[in-house]
Amino acid sequence: MKKGAKKLERRAELLKYIDNDSVLIPMVDRLLFLEHKLEELEKLPLLRINPNNPEQQKATPAAKLYKEYLQQYVNVFK
Repeated sequence: MKKGAKKLERRAELLKYIDNDSVLIPMVDRLLFLEHKLEELEKLPLLRINPNNPEQQKATPAAKLYKEYLQQYVNVFK
C-alpha cells in the first residue's frame, strides 16, 4: 500500500471514530501531521555516542524534536 493511500485510510478511520464532527476534523489533521513527523524522526539516530567512551551519550536534535512532537501528539488525544 502506498503512503498516500495509507494516510487517507488512517484519516478515514479517525474521521469515522469522531463521527465526522466538523469541530474535531482539524485535530484529526493535526494528529496525522504529528504521526507523519514522528515516523520520520524514528528513522534518525536519537543518540550520539562518543566513540572513545561509549558511556558518554548525548541526545541529538532529532531526539529533542521527537520528544516535543510526542508530547503534542499525546495532548491531541487528551
